[in-house]
Amino acid sequence: MTADRSAEPVDRSSDRGGDRTSGPADGPGASLTVVICAYTVERWDDLCAAVASVHAQHRPPDELLLVVDHCPELLRLARQRLSTGLRILANEQRRGLSGARNTALGAARGELIAFLDDDATAAPDWTAHLLAGYRAPEVLGVGGLVRPWWQSGRPGWFPPEFDWVVGCSYRGLPRRAARVRNFIGANMSFRRAEALAAGGFRTDLGRVGRRPLGCEETELCIRLAARHPGAVLRYEPSAAVRHRVPPARTTFSYFAARCFAEGRSKAAVVRHDGAAAGLASERAYLRHTVPAAVLRSLRRWRPATAAALCAGVALTAAGYLTGSAGGRTGRTALRRTGAVRPVTGGEPADGGPARDEPTGARPTTGGRPTGGAPTWGAP
Repeated sequence: MTADRSAEPVDRSSDRGGDRTSGPADGPGASLTVVICAYTVERWDDLCAAVASVHAQHRPPDELLLVVDHCPELLRLARQRLSTGLRILANEQRRGLSGARNTALGAARGELIAFLDDDATAAPDWTAHLLAGYRAPEVLGVGGLVRPWWQSGRPGWFPPEFDWVVGCSYRGLPRRAARVRNFIGANMSFRRAEALAAGGFRTDLGRVGRRPLGCEETELCIRLAARHPGAVLRYEPSAAVRHRVPPARTTFSYFAARCFAEGRSKAAVVRHDGAAAGLASERAYLRHTVPAAVLRSLRRWRPATAAALCAGVALTAAGYLTGSAGGRTGRTALRRTGAVRPVTGGEPADGGPARDEPTGARPTTGGRPTGGAPTWGAP
């Protein structure tokens, strides 16, 4: 969605040292776990490339975890062929990306935890740039740039302002280090203890298989900021990854479905965290980024791009209204079952009660976001 005009440049003075007392997990010396979550053998080649890119880091992580989301075939294959230099785990929680990430949060040994998509590859200096972002103790998370790798070329009508549709950074994000509200899921990291204390990722949000829902990383970022009003979530574009975009994601039907699903996901975030936090970045995006993009497209005589911009906004709004209308039933179900649970303990695959009961890690309501990128994140 849009360039968030509320994004604040990050003060880099702390990067140059000084008298500041370092926290327990500050800067390049902190221990780092990198996590890759995977769910299908159909992306085996992508997964192998992702793993190889982590092994090739100039600053290798202290640990690499592969979490397999309820796919016994992939779990067997990974244990046979990818057993060197990483730990391989099965998702112990509810099926889906949130459950897999929570499994990693509970099992990781690093002070910091970074997430890389299974169809993304990291630049060789990725971990070094992520770690450098934690020199200030108030930084609770660092996310980076996600470049699209169009397998069949970018469609001429596809607006760069909507690259979030394919899980990538989009025109309108800050071009230099900045304080943001949330990260894109393909390239993000957190202080592990803080993510655990916040309850991890909500299992009623996010992707399950090919279901194109999301926003679980956005909701966690909002919850972290609400718990720590002075905290910083830092966008660091020098920490870059490349995200594969297959031909199937370049059609208008995929574009439309993804926009509608994102609107529904956003409605769920607003139910949990309130409209002030859940829509802050989107308002700026709709006021500034999209109108400027439409005018630019019309001036350059690109009517198809202008139409896609307008259609994307309309479809996302329709998804949001649909999700909001169904919110009452969803809220009743969530009150009965709970969706934010302690990361330790796990949940059965059928989504039944967790083995460990919640210990106070509940979704926050309201809370002031620190500003930053719109919620729409990786598919």
